[in-house]
Amino acid sequence: MAWMSMAAALAAWASAAGLYAGSRHCRWPSWRRIGRVGTWLGLLLAVVALALWMRALGAGAGLCAMLGSWMLALMALPYMAGMRVGGNAGSDA
Repeated sequence: MAWMSMAAALAAWASAAGLYAGSRHCRWPSWRRIGRVGTWLGLLLAVVALALWMRALGAGAGLCAMLGSWMLALMALPYMAGMRVGGNAGSDA
């Protein structure tokens, strides 16, 4: 069961990465090129992550674990991009 939890966590983080790449707020130019495909891939991976977490832990705990790992990644990616790229690198003005 440990491998399923690891796969679920990786799917949740990959989902967050896809959603961040598809966002217009993405600060990494190489990721920004993915565009709409990243959004759809992120949504698909979110469903996969939810199914894996629910299979590993059950319905209630799986939903909580998926949302926790997904939201952690959704908050960490913009923070890491801001620390890596710098202050105004993502602005158009």
